[in-house]
Amino acid sequence: MPLATQDAVHTALRGVIDPELGDNVVDLGMVQRVAVDDGVADVTIALTTAGCPLRAQLQRDVKDQVGAVPGVADVKVHFGEMTAEGKRALMDRARWKARDEVRTDIPSTARVAAVASGKGGVGKSSVTANLAVALASRGLSVGVLDADIGGFSIPRMLGLEGRRVEAVDKKIVPLELPVGAPGSGGGLLQVVSMGSIDGTGEDEAVMLRGLMLNRAVQHFLEDVRWSPALDYVLIDMPPGTSDVQMGLARMVPRTEMLIVTTPALAAQKVAARAADMARKGYLRVAGVIENMSAFVCEHGQSYALFGEGGGRRLAEQIGVPLLGSIPLDASVAAGGDAGRPAALGQGPVAEAFAALAERVVTQALPPIEMAGCTARLFDQVESALGPAATRTPTP
Repeated sequence: MPLATQDAVHTALRGVIDPELGDNVVDLGMVQRVAVDDGVADVTIALTTAGCPLRAQLQRDVKDQVGAVPGVADVKVHFGEMTAEGKRALMDRARWKARDEVRTDIPSTARVAAVASGKGGVGKSSVTANLAVALASRGLSVGVLDADIGGFSIPRMLGLEGRRVEAVDKKIVPLELPVGAPGSGGGLLQVVSMGSIDGTGEDEAVMLRGLMLNRAVQHFLEDVRWSPALDYVLIDMPPGTSDVQMGLARMVPRTEMLIVTTPALAAQKVAARAADMARKGYLRVAGVIENMSAFVCEHGQSYALFGEGGGRRLAEQIGVPLLGSIPLDASVAAGGDAGRPAALGQGPVAEAFAALAERVVTQALPPIEMAGCTARLFDQVESALGPAATRTPTP
């Protein structure tokens, strides 16, 4: 086992992303101290305020990233508080980073999660649709952005096919879908997809080059009247690691990634590329979802039709939690075709999506009280100093 070095730990910390500012803790100046002694890495992170609600998440991410460094046997994480000078430098960096970020109506309190994988056919869209209704069933407001411009399927899966969005004051008004019976404590979905735009047929090919694909996604981000009450925004990503994925990292740097794979080794290896792309774009990977895991027949016998362990292996490989395994079940396809996601029903699939939503809310992407965090501090600076264009940013 090689000896871990301070430089190796410092490099690993670039994979720890402040989810509000969409930048790594090293470049934000939040790493106060790094020491390595006999396999024990000791890291001190300076927060903008001692009571920041992101503290627990940053602690987990530091342990995950640094713990994966060869030669590190244990990670100790301590927290300090930034000086006024450090906060000013962080704000300058954040303003410089935000120069390419699009302005959207997505509230700063909403967690933005891209559901991604390196390849098609693993069920990203069905996971997105079912996770969205599972979250809404908890009384949450969830935006669903279908970023698979040429391969959209979200409208049909959510029972919205044939409905068209409208524009009011040059802003697209998302389609709305209440979840649960009135008065039952259910939530609300807001949905935007190319399949809900006038003139786009479900059987017609959408042929756009990379630049135009990016522009379409940007249009869905900045020209949509998203509700200020949104708790989550789920983005159904196209397969691959190219234009749309890189554009999203630039336009909404606070996006976090949920990586979907099947149990097969081939799918796991390709999904690892999506995680690598996310980290190279300084996006936090929040966890792995294994889709199409074992099929359980009516007699209780389990069959691993697509192999076993892909989700667990991927989670271990990239150092994030396995958030859930969704069984292979005909109800998922049937629910998608009928426009009633299986997560709204009963049985093993509905239970698996409910458990996934629970882990997302309580572990991977918990709602954040923004009063003491960097995003609120950034908003205050923006209000006091005016638009970023009026100042000379410091990289």
